[in-house]
Amino acid sequence: MVLNYIWIGFFLIAFLVALFKTIFLHDYDVFSAIISSTFDLATTSFEIALGLTGILCLWMGIMNIGEKGGAVNGLSKIVGPFFNQLFPEIPKNHPSRGSMMLNFCANMLGLDNAATPMGLKAMDQLQEINPKKDTASNAQIMFLVLNTSGLTLIPIAVMNYRFQFGAENPADIFIPILISTFVASLGGLITVAIMQKINLFNRIILAYLGGISLLIFGSVYYFKSLDPATLKTVSSLLSSFILFAIICLFLVLGFIKKINVYNCFIEGAKNGFNIAIKIIPFLVAILVGVGVFRTSGAMDILISGIAYVFSFFTSEITFIDALPTALMKPLSGSGARGLMLESFNHYGVDSFVAKLTSTLQGTTDTTFYIIAVYFGAVKIKNTRYAITAGLIADLIGIITAIIVGYIFFS
Repeated sequence: MVLNYIWIGFFLIAFLVALFKTIFLHDYDVFSAIISSTFDLATTSFEIALGLTGILCLWMGIMNIGEKGGAVNGLSKIVGPFFNQLFPEIPKNHPSRGSMMLNFCANMLGLDNAATPMGLKAMDQLQEINPKKDTASNAQIMFLVLNTSGLTLIPIAVMNYRFQFGAENPADIFIPILISTFVASLGGLITVAIMQKINLFNRIILAYLGGISLLIFGSVYYFKSLDPATLKTVSSLLSSFILFAIICLFLVLGFIKKINVYNCFIEGAKNGFNIAIKIIPFLVAILVGVGVFRTSGAMDILISGIAYVFSFFTSEITFIDALPTALMKPLSGSGARGLMLESFNHYGVDSFVAKLTSTLQGTTDTTFYIIAVYFGAVKIKNTRYAITAGLIADLIGIITAIIVGYIFFS
């Protein structure tokens, strides 16, 4: 229902802004631009789904091998005690636990192409035990919000963009992103736990969260000791090594269990193709809605309004120039990336604004895109409070990124 109101709001606000610009500012091209954006983004939506098809087929095939070979089940046992507390409605040893863990691992390594298929597999498995097929279950909401908060250990993509633009130290945003994304994920977890009445002071939850915190701060300590060139090399090597090691492990375990690995892969890949087809309408709806909102100029008005409000409280509003990336990220990953690159060009890649936009880009994930793809794949219509919780996590991440940005870059 929330998504319904938001989607309608995109169009109505865009129409009112465009009408105002036409009548009072004599901008007679704004409606033409909006219509062009709807066609362009409808095409883009299909191209995204088409691009996902191959990746989905690959990873759904690999995941099917891992599931039948016992690797996913083994992984689910490792996180079993923790997931028992966060996802009490999921039966013990359910395969969705392993799929979710693989998805979280891929996200932490910055491997978006691998994370999405694993996440879709987990969502499909969670849908099997969902008593109300058109309504998001507690487990699906918790999983989705932890996804949208985008916990990332190694922000490879952002570092590569900074390197391409000639940054003096492409990896200087590494620690700020790590801190911000961790706080965002923790905020998302706490928000959903409150809504679902989960006791976060449970000893098992505290033990696992403590272990994750040690991993995060241990990574900060280790990577901080590396020079920029070594950091870039090590992070890229580590991510690629872990990912390929997972593939090989799944194949070996499948061979040991004497399953037909090739046929198992084909079976899973077919499912990946079907999922790619299912998500096209949901992608079109979300991307076109976001597109008309941005093309009409409504996003610019929103940014200007925020700047005006903050000007009453502080003279230091440099961070406002980075907010377009922050506000665009929950709506469109490609849009936020474009705004980040635009800040590199306009302000300089080593400027405060450019470093802050880089941090914001790596802090959270594309909330509405993930909701459209993940819930759309299993035909969930009632998302309950998933969007609200996801946006709260985004807001926590944005605020943290701005504070950390001033600490590290000002």
